[in-house]
Amino acid sequence: MPEPSARPDSPDRPASRLHAESIALGYDGRTIVPELSVTIPDASFTVIIGPNACGKSTLLRGLSRLLTPEKGQVVLDGRSITSLPAKEVARRLGLLPQSALAPDGITVADLVARGRFPHQGLLRQWSEADEAAVQEALEATGTEELAARRVDELSGGQRQRVWVAMVLAQQTDLLLLDEPTTFLDIAHQIELMELLARLHREGRTIVAVLHDLHHAARYADHIIAMREGRVVASGTPAEVVTSTLVEEIYDLPNVVIEDPITGGPLVVPRGTPLPAREAGTR
Repeated sequence: MPEPSARPDSPDRPASRLHAESIALGYDGRTIVPELSVTIPDASFTVIIGPNACGKSTLLRGLSRLLTPEKGQVVLDGRSITSLPAKEVARRLGLLPQSALAPDGITVADLVARGRFPHQGLLRQWSEADEAAVQEALEATGTEELAARRVDELSGGQRQRVWVAMVLAQQTDLLLLDEPTTFLDIAHQIELMELLARLHREGRTIVAVLHDLHHAARYADHIIAMREGRVVASGTPAEVVTSTLVEEIYDLPNVVIEDPITGGPLVVPRGTPLPAREAGTR
């Protein structure tokens, strides 16, 4: 059995390129995360879970430098992330935000090619390596047939896969994704999660905010569970996805059983029993 991951406040922090030290995060003078420390273990598939408005996306924005901490710091490769130039951060860290907007009229190929921007310079022109990175990203996300189409003509699910392709084109070994399965049907959700799992097996560190506990328990090897701006628990799926913790986090009575496919935890909500008279009419 693997050893439990260190708790966020543990001095015995596991090896990590990315961690947050006592950060406070918020918007427009309102604090969402009052004080929080987290560690993203290297080469992990980390999933952040929790109810709506608990601070999951806020934390991801802080980790990616989209949101500057009110106090504390996010450390990337041994340096405060705010001290690094934006282009340097983009060469080390790929980000898919929750609500990404594409320029009007841009084609899929051109949007995905923007993932190569961090690798461009004043003297560096578009290269065969850039072209190969874009093609590989299109193929990995099943969007190569959409390359010539305009992004604003696509369905929500298609657009989401195109945005993932743009992040993959950056070819960073650290990927942060905020609700990447949004707008995807169940088949494409699984396809995307399998893609992320493959990237993880190849050595990339993946950090994703997910609402689906089944996806989190099946694909993650490290879970951070949040509620009301604080970390309730962190560790392996077996350590975090327990009946007691799920009820504490979501106020959801449940039982946790063994996933028949993976052997990991599977959450089954208890729900609210129907009154006897109403049940008899169904």
